[in-house]
Amino acid sequence: MSMLVVVTEAVPQRLRGRLAIWLLEVRAGVYIGNTSRKVREMIWQQIIHLADEGNVVMGWATNTESGFDFQTWGDNRRIPVDLDGLRLVSFLPI
Repeated sequence: MSMLVVVTEAVPQRLRGRLAIWLLEVRAGVYIGNTSRKVREMIWQQIIHLADEGNVVMGWATNTESGFDFQTWGDNRRIPVDLDGLRLVSFLPI
């Protein structure tokens, strides 16, 4: 089990309801919980199928140098980049 954080923007209510089954919604669109890898992957599949035009970032604790990893779905100015094995965020121009 590892800590999981999901942040959503402009996603349908059906996705928000689905996330609330597995995670605690601590603020509008912000979900946290402790899940197994298998549950995390299942949640990601739900995000892919239900996010529509919204965007989502999911982050979780890992044994990497930074201590976490993350992935994104949908259009956003912030995009993940890999720099020598370290995951960072780059901003697209407006």
